[in-house]
Amino acid sequence: MHHTAIVFLELGAIVLALGVLGALALRFGISPIPLYLVAGLAFGEGGLLPLETSESFVAIVAEIGVVLLLLTLGLEYNAKELVTSLRGNALAGVVDLVANSAPGVIAALLLGWGPVAAVALGGVTYMTSSGITAKVLSDLGWIGNRETPVVLSLLVFEDLTMAVYLPVLTALLAGVGVLSGAVSVGIALLTVTVVLVVSLKFGRFIEAFVSSPSAEVLLLKVLGLALLVAGIAQQLQVSAAVGAFLVGIALSGELAHEARALLAPLRDLFAAVFFVFFGLQTDPSKIPPVAGLAVLLAVIGMATKLATGAFAARRAGVARAGRARAGIGLIPRGEFNIVIAGLAVAAGVHPDLGPLAATYVLILAAFGPLAARLVEPLLTRLVRSSPS
Repeated sequence: MHHTAIVFLELGAIVLALGVLGALALRFGISPIPLYLVAGLAFGEGGLLPLETSESFVAIVAEIGVVLLLLTLGLEYNAKELVTSLRGNALAGVVDLVANSAPGVIAALLLGWGPVAAVALGGVTYMTSSGITAKVLSDLGWIGNRETPVVLSLLVFEDLTMAVYLPVLTALLAGVGVLSGAVSVGIALLTVTVVLVVSLKFGRFIEAFVSSPSAEVLLLKVLGLALLVAGIAQQLQVSAAVGAFLVGIALSGELAHEARALLAPLRDLFAAVFFVFFGLQTDPSKIPPVAGLAVLLAVIGMATKLATGAFAARRAGVARAGRARAGIGLIPRGEFNIVIAGLAVAAGVHPDLGPLAATYVLILAAFGPLAARLVEPLLTRLVRSSPS
């Protein structure tokens, strides 16, 4: 059969399968991310229908998916909001970082995987899925609750932490020396600082360049700028994901809102392929040996996020019911966790890290929204019946 025909057949099967799985996720009120990962397992090596010719193309689409995920995430914030959030929630953010990265770091060290794997797994257990959490807050009508700004501020802190963490991880995975690693981190910090300053002082000029009355032109300018900056960032070993995130931060107001609306369908398509691609890299036969550890880390991750949310909400003067909701909202893991694990897998850090991360995300991406829908009413009744 002709090569192009095979590529079309395989891509068509993947996209159609994603559509069916997305419909199932909507039907049961869960995130589609776990189902997309399962699809990747089915199409990958050791799966039911392994791909033959289109995997290289899927890999490129997956990389663009990461860029779009981070670009649209950056569009949610502006530089002023980020600076304000850092000032007001630094302590809660540090508690979140320590409490939720520690389980991954400790597990990797106890297993003898080495310090680089420990840094990677610590990132996997640390990050909350901003996308899933935002959807949960919206679907359940929690946007106007007192604890919601607390949850969002923690998500912003995590995103900014990633701007420093990803260059560090990239340097470690590349095996560069201490000096080169320090240079990479310095470049990352300088880049973030420059973007924030430019956004605060000269953001109107960037927006004037990108802005257009034509939706088509606006889409092309924003996407082109994001890909260009992502490529430059990758060359500087800062991470393409961080570069795209910074482009999103530089845009604000109505322009950012319009850009998000235009990019949303592209982001959803390319990001779905990204999750499938990560699943492609994971041999299903390697999941059972790490399933027990994944469940243990997931349970610990639920507990640490519940505690983190409660701590942050309590500092903000939120009542017990709101503290419970804040913790539940932070449980889901998803996009960034897979990005981190994907980098580690590509670098060949440890053969079990990919299957462990995939199983961990499968559990928490599915359980987080379910916990919000099912467990939250029970927690609310319990905290309301007990003394404050």
